[in-house]
Amino acid sequence: MALQHLDKALQAELENLSEEGRTKLPERVITDYLPASGKHGPRYRLKGQDKEFIRLNSNSYLSLSNHPALIKAADEATHSCGVGPGAVRFIDGTYSYHIALEHRIAQFVAKPASKIFNSAYTSNCGLALAIGNKQTHWIGDQLNHNSIIRAMRIAGVPSGNKSIFKHNDMDDLHRCFTEVADDIERVIVVFDGIFSMRGDYAPIDKIQAIADRYTQRFPDGVITVVDDSHGIGAYGDTGRGTPEYCSAWPDIVVGTFGKAFGVNGGFIAASTTVIEAVRQKADTYIYTNPLSVADCAAATTALDICDSDEGLLLLANLKERTAQFREGLDTLGLESIPGPHPVVPLMVRDTTKTRQLVNDLFEAGILVVGLTFPVVPKGDESIRFQINSAHTKADIDYVLETLKEFS
Repeated sequence: MALQHLDKALQAELENLSEEGRTKLPERVITDYLPASGKHGPRYRLKGQDKEFIRLNSNSYLSLSNHPALIKAADEATHSCGVGPGAVRFIDGTYSYHIALEHRIAQFVAKPASKIFNSAYTSNCGLALAIGNKQTHWIGDQLNHNSIIRAMRIAGVPSGNKSIFKHNDMDDLHRCFTEVADDIERVIVVFDGIFSMRGDYAPIDKIQAIADRYTQRFPDGVITVVDDSHGIGAYGDTGRGTPEYCSAWPDIVVGTFGKAFGVNGGFIAASTTVIEAVRQKADTYIYTNPLSVADCAAATTALDICDSDEGLLLLANLKERTAQFREGLDTLGLESIPGPHPVVPLMVRDTTKTRQLVNDLFEAGILVVGLTFPVVPKGDESIRFQINSAHTKADIDYVLETLKEFS
């Protein structure tokens, strides 16, 4: 009976969200995966639909989720240790597969140590709890991911202890340092590596240079943190993401196994002391079960593939298909945001046209994400395309032909 009153209140909130245009569409249900065949890459089937779809809304940039080696590794680990750990890490919930993945990802991003989490979201929250204190000032890019913003709230960062700089604006980053109070002991500059709605990247080399300039002012220095969830594995000469592309490594790297590596989970990589502080202080690590051994084994295998000749071929095709799509948009006279990453936004700049084009693409068997007002400001409406390494030249040609017909 009590829920009748709560349901009524929540229904009113949901109706307000709908009136504001902020509600999510009903969730589509994938029922089948169809491997690549001939000149076409993988296709998907959806519940209630009789056509096959090409996905251009997937974060699986290297198309590893269905890789036989990952499936085999997950299966063998599960048969060895079971489907779940049965406890949190510090109550004998740590398995050899957790340790192996932590060593492997630390090696991959050239840091002394790492700690794995259930997601990059919980990684960001745990990091904020572990490295912040009352004498910490946080500086972030205005387009940082929700998980970074939420992490500062969970960590209880007061408004006077944080500053926001305009997106990728280094002059404004300088301004933020001038706002820092004299009694601050450490400053943390946190930013996305790839801004997932835009496909552009943080100029880490420039951010690091500014941080180095101010670090002597504070007893604990200036610490740089990148969340490179959309970058790692997806670009750079060897798939090390934004730090590799910019030839500059921040002090702390946060990332995910759930995008380019095709599995589940997140991580923090840093010094051994930072990682021990995370282990001791991060609620989102301490009070929840860890990844399954299947996820860990599959993610470790994905990292090994990335460091192999096969991985380099996947990266090369991803780069070629991304260039093909970007060049195709230019040829069609369509607007995008420049960048090397396989997130490619099509700037439509009109809500009605964006929604119509998303529907037209769906009818043509192409899955994409549309961003419309009020989720984005008027005039910034766009469609996000995400290229994967399993896409073929024929796939991209088909998408471009469809865009030519409907745009």
